[in-house]
Amino acid sequence: MNHKKIKLVFKLTITLSLIFFTSQVTFASGDKKQSHDEQKVNPVNTPEEISDYIKHHVKDSHDFHLFSYFSDDKEHHVGFPLPVMLWGKNGFTAFMSSEFHHDDQGKVVVKKGESSFVKFHGKIYELNEGATSVVFDEEHHPINASKPIDLSITKSVFGILVFGLLMFIMFRGLAKQYKTKQIPTGFGRVLEPLVLYVRDEIAKPNIGPKYNKFTGYLMTVFFFIWLSNLMGLTPFGFNVTGQLAITAVLAILTFVVYMASSNKHFWSHQLWMPGVPYLLRPILAIIELAGTLLIKPFSLMVRLFANITAGHIVVMSLIAIGMTMQKELTIYGSTILSLILSLFITLIEVLVAFLQAYIFTMLSALFIGMAVEEAEHH
Repeated sequence: MNHKKIKLVFKLTITLSLIFFTSQVTFASGDKKQSHDEQKVNPVNTPEEISDYIKHHVKDSHDFHLFSYFSDDKEHHVGFPLPVMLWGKNGFTAFMSSEFHHDDQGKVVVKKGESSFVKFHGKIYELNEGATSVVFDEEHHPINASKPIDLSITKSVFGILVFGLLMFIMFRGLAKQYKTKQIPTGFGRVLEPLVLYVRDEIAKPNIGPKYNKFTGYLMTVFFFIWLSNLMGLTPFGFNVTGQLAITAVLAILTFVVYMASSNKHFWSHQLWMPGVPYLLRPILAIIELAGTLLIKPFSLMVRLFANITAGHIVVMSLIAIGMTMQKELTIYGSTILSLILSLFITLIEVLVAFLQAYIFTMLSALFIGMAVEEAEHH
């Protein structure tokens, strides 16, 4: 194990996390997402505005917003658009998200063929014929628009593609080195101890003799979640594992793997548990099936989503404490206070990034091990 390179990776991770919470302080200068590329400075400094900003920060979006800066009392956005792909009343429609001009209040109408679309609070609606803006009833249901099927490349989808490409490049290089050399070199020496850790400390003890069959899946899950969590600590705005849809898919994949690999011994204990009174076996069968089919995948999904989302909200909330004290302190004093309050929790988030990847992978290995365990013959 090359300790110098591992220390370098750790230092880079810490640096990226420091850049993350430093960059978040820019919301003191404000951004209310109005309908123009350049808009007047509008500080986000009231509790309601800060709450809305934090909610917006943890959500997915149809464009990639890196940062904003101010000049001549106007706000300029820096980022790039992503493809919007919709299936609505008139079939398939595609265009770039830049056509909404950063509008999130339903004021900009994008007309494509016979369809008109608006974006309201991150969701895209297709207007009925003759409508110029979306109107909601008291229960916040649109009365003159409908939701098309959204197949867009959102920021989270873009992040998944980037992380997948990075993992492919890293592990393809490591695999080539294993074929040509006994000892990896370069960045492969940083990856090797992590790969061995997943295999020897997670897969092998929890799955048993059949661990080789599932090690590839467990490594993919571990590195995908870990990389996603780390990138979520950078100013790039990725919050992939903070999206419930993503964690649900990961949980479903684990569910499919252990269900498809389950054996007769596993189902005999699920449906007719030996060694207990016959009257209790149907009750235990219901409990075991509920745990296998519902509770296990649900716990995998919610645990990852809740911890990552909570971490982002806590960091942003601690920063907001300084922002709400701008009247008592100067802008510099409130910024320093925000940095001090969020520094330690951000460093903890670096540990949480690894810990959540470890927990998800460990539980996946444990569930798979229970499904493939063979009966012991004494």
